[in-house]
Order: sequence, then C-alpha cells, then structure tokens
Amino acid sequence: MLTEPDLDLIAALQIAPRASVATLAEALDVSASTVGRRLARLEEQRILRVIGQVEWTARARGNPRHVWVTTEPGASGSAAQALARFPEVQLAAETAGRSDVYLAVHVPDRAEARELLAERIPGVPGVAGTHSELVLRALTRADSWRLHRLSEDQQKILSREQVVPDGFDADDVGPDERRLIGLLAGNGRITAAEAGRSLGLSQSTAYRLIQSTLRRGIVRPRVEVEPAQLGYELEAVIALTITPGAIQAVAGELARHPSARYVSIVAGTASVIHQGVFRNEDEMADFLTRDLAPLPGITALQVSVVLRMLRRYWLYREDGRFAPDRP
Repeated sequence: MLTEPDLDLIAALQIAPRASVATLAEALDVSASTVGRRLARLEEQRILRVIGQVEWTARARGNPRHVWVTTEPGASGSAAQALARFPEVQLAAETAGRSDVYLAVHVPDRAEARELLAERIPGVPGVAGTHSELVLRALTRADSWRLHRLSEDQQKILSREQVVPDGFDADDVGPDERRLIGLLAGNGRITAAEAGRSLGLSQSTAYRLIQSTLRRGIVRPRVEVEPAQLGYELEAVIALTITPGAIQAVAGELARHPSARYVSIVAGTASVIHQGVFRNEDEMADFLTRDLAPLPGITALQVSVVLRMLRRYWLYREDGRFAPDRP
C-alpha cells in the first residue's frame, strides 16, 4: 500500500512531472534527500514511472482507434496476451461487459489500419469478432488526470517548473528532435546531460532541444501509476450514443468529471468514449445513474469493466505494477 507521503509525491509529479527534487521537496515541506529516496523506491518497486506522452501527429499519420474484441469461450486471456504484443497496441485489457478484450491502437499510417483491423487482429487465435471506433478528437487524456491532494500554495510552487505547450507543426520536427522524442517517451525526467550523452550533443544544445520540444507540446511528460495503486480499484470504458447536437456538450462535461482519464469523440456506432476510474462500485453507480442522467441527448451506453490491465501506453503491466518489456 502507498503511504500518504507517497500519494503526495505522486500528486506533485502529476502537476509538474519534470520538477526538480529541490522544488518537490519545497512543495511537500520535506528534505530533498527524502524526496529522492521516496521517488527511487517507487521506481524500484515498479509502481511509478514518468514518461513522455507523444503528440499523435508526431507519432503517426492519423488518430488512434478504440477496438472491442469478442473471443471464443475460455480464450480471452490468451487472446489478450497475444494482442498486447502488437506494436500498434497502446493499451490492452481483459474486460467484462461489451467485450472480452479492449484495445487502444495507434497505427503509424492510415493505409496500415485496414490490415491491422481486418486481418491481423481477427487472425489471432481465439478472436471471434471485433468492433472499432475512430477517435476524431480527444477532450482529455491521462496526463491531465489528477489526485486532488495539494493546497493552492503547494501548487503555486510546483507551477514554477510547469511548461505550458503553445502548439507545433508536426511537419517541422527535425531529426534531433525525433531522436529526443524517443528518449523523452521512455523517461520524461531525462536531464539535459543524459540526453546530450545519448544524442551526441552538448548539454546546452540538449537543454534547448528539450525545452523546445516541451514548449511546442510535441511531448508532454506524465506520471504513470496504475489507478488501483492510488485507490481507484474499478476502471471502465463507457461508450455513449448521443444525438448529434449534444455530442460536444456531453463530451465536454464528461472531460471535466473527476473520473475521466480519457474522453474522446469518435466515429462509429458510439459518439463519445469515456474511460474512467472509480474507487468502488458505489462510485461508479453514482456516475452512471446520477452524473450521466442530467446530460442531454444520451440515448444508449455500453460498459466494459476492466478485469486485468496488460498494457497501458505501450508499457506492460503485471498485478498493478510495471512488468519488464517483452520481446
């Protein structure tokens, strides 16, 4: 179980993932050595990692897709394991409800989507059927989900090391930036000295490159911790069918809900996908019956409850912790 100081550190990193140990210590009113030890322990125990969330257009041509997979009886586990190994699969989970396996996939090129969706995924042993939805627009992503534990004064201290993106042109990403993207994706707290050594650049050049990449929003550092470690033991992917005139309003309202890790407007049989986390069944029941009820235009919803998370943002998971990368 994570301690209260552990949760405070995670909450601080959610606000400023690249904050220095000194700034984290100031915000949390503890010593820098304490922060350093605590952060190292969480990383060693495979509970926490700070990674870089790469902007879609810098990673691929085209947006991600939600994919629901039904399997033959008894085959969900083996099929999910096989699907999780596909390089295009960002997220893979065994689920109950709408499907047996839920995937989030991002194909490098639109031309490759047909092969993946029509041939490779259906060709996995045990897969009986698939259904996919194309993401048109994301209203919130996991980097904006927060533990609300810190005071306004603490948040002000951390905000000093926040980088606010100002947008970028995906066609204007140079070769050194593309190499840096790979480093930041794996380690969102990489230092200029470390990046410079890896890229064969001076520390000052690497620093300017990191700052430019962050300011332009090409990579957004984010904390990766399984929600169950933070007390959110129930996770669900909820597909909502909404009348066209209400889609934007409903999606915007859902994006502001405290459960929202990822909310997107999609093209398919559904209109909006809400990937949410809840502390328990009662909290999820309140969301479905109380919070959704007043929203206009919702005509149907389908729920897939996560039973086991195998991969999230291309990182394998085992029992709520990070697993070693697999071949």
